[in-house]
Amino acid sequence: MSPQQGDTVIEVGAVRLEGGRIVAHFESLINPEILLDPFISDLTGISDQMLADAPGARQVINDFHEFAGSSPLVAHNASFDKRFLEAEFERYSLPATAQVGCSMLVARRLFPDAPNHKLGTLISYLELPTAHRFHRALADASMTAVLWRRLEQELINCYGFSEVPFNLLHRLEQVSVRRVPEFLRNSAKKQQEGRGC
Repeated sequence: MSPQQGDTVIEVGAVRLEGGRIVAHFESLINPEILLDPFISDLTGISDQMLADAPGARQVINDFHEFAGSSPLVAHNASFDKRFLEAEFERYSLPATAQVGCSMLVARRLFPDAPNHKLGTLISYLELPTAHRFHRALADASMTAVLWRRLEQELINCYGFSEVPFNLLHRLEQVSVRRVPEFLRNSAKKQQEGRGC
């Protein structure tokens, strides 16, 4: 569960959002060339047999890097994914990605009363469509995209934003929960006055 301890990525999944819609996706297993820990197999449902014919990490990571381009990335509990991405990009001498946003941190600020802020819990709590499968890369990416869109919609509906730029949500991750309403009211006012967020 940590690249610092020699763990590597075994699956990459991502979707591209444009105008609030999923317009493209990327998905690939990766052959790690070692046997999986049984805990990981139980968690993900991925077996050594599934990985045997998968492409190697260099190919998949290069392909994913090209898919992501310079777009900002979003993940749920992004610090976990970011550690692995940075380690893989460094291993293959690829430039670091653009900003990485965290749907979990934003959800903690917009929905502090949720039972917890795990992806599955938030999907259920907010009555969002689910893939009924967690801990597989593309399913989690798709549900994270739906959650991110719901977080944007919350700001539009509750604070009057005409649009929600990535940078606003990224900045919101750092705001203390008690300061969120003030931060969002001020940001919405600036946007309405034409000064951005």
